Amino acid sequence: MRPPAVAGSFYPGDPARLRATVEDLLASVPVEPDDAFAYVVPHAGYRWSGPTAAHVYARLAGRESGRVVLLGPAHRVPLRGAAVPAEPVWSTPLGEVEIDVEGARDLVAGGLAVVDDGPHAPEHSIEVQLPFLQVLGFGRVLPVCVGPAQPEAVAALLSAVAVPGSLVLCSTDLSHYLPRADAERVDKDTTAAIVRLEPDRIGERDACGRYALRGLLAWARDLEPRVRLLHTATSADEGGPADRVVGYAAVSFAT
Repeated sequence: MRPPAVAGSFYPGDPARLRATVEDLLASVPVEPDDAFAYVVPHAGYRWSGPTAAHVYARLAGRESGRVVLLGPAHRVPLRGAAVPAEPVWSTPLGEVEIDVEGARDLVAGGLAVVDDGPHAPEHSIEVQLPFLQVLGFGRVLPVCVGPAQPEAVAALLSAVAVPGSLVLCSTDLSHYLPRADAERVDKDTTAAIVRLEPDRIGERDACGRYALRGLLAWARDLEPRVRLLHTATSADEGGPADRVVGYAAVSFAT
């Protein structure tokens, strides 16, 4: 079992406090559930990106639990291409999360990913999404760490596992450590590229999860989705310093 790596830092380690935090974030977004098949969602500490992430998760309330494909970058362990975990169960303070072993095996068998717990063990980009999914009643999750990869390779990965009824979550923050005005300008260009499904316009410093994000856009482009920018913010909006901010966005892709 993979234990939580960032409980107590990126989100509360106490189960009751964690559940209450997630429920408060969900209640802060007065929206109706929707039927989008994919979302972009941020992954910083809940204090900073939680209000933006809630704009995605509040829309999932009441949705039936199908396959959840969760893409995120590998911040701490070098990785080329995509890696799925070998461990069949992950945990958070809210309990166990079943890993979609079948989906992982399909990716490995198709040469689209390798099995490697190394990038996943310390990684927060996927882990911070799990308590939201647990509170909402979602079951199995297919976590995929994505390092440097061509958009077409990530698109092929998604085509292989995003079966009808699946939910795809691309975990990424946007610009990092720019002055607030510069960050807002860069993030405006990045979110415009996302809405227009233009992966080639996502630059190397525009998003930490750029490889997964570019692949998501390449895959979604063939589905001709309705893309909607749900919310944007920076860490400065949540009380952080204005001279070194991180950008966040919530985006939906629906048929």
